[in-house]
This record gives sequence, structure tokens and C-alpha cells, in this order.
Amino acid sequence: MESTNVKYPPLQLIQTWVWMMIESGNPELQDKGRNNLILAFGTLAKANQYLSENSK
Repeated sequence: MESTNVKYPPLQLIQTWVWMMIESGNPELQDKGRNNLILAFGTLAKANQYLSENSK
């Protein structure tokens, strides 16, 4: 069973990183957004799962 005590960044910040990675059109911002997500979640897949479970 996975620990639920993991603290993730605020949802709005995560959404900003996703925007940077996908929609910014700026390679430097894209790398920064991707790296921030990986640092926070370990993998992009976990970040994506978190977003789909926590966004409206």
C-alpha cells in the first residue's frame, strides 16, 4: 500500500509546470517544467496520475 503522507506541490503550481512543458513553446521553459514535475513526482506518469485524480 502506498503512503498517503507524501506532500506534493500545490495543484496550481503543478498545472503551471504542465503548461510550461506542453504549451509554452519555449524549449527552456519546457525543460524547466518537465524537470520540476519529475523532481516533485519521480516520473511524469505519476504527475499525470496525480493531476487526473485531483483536477476538476
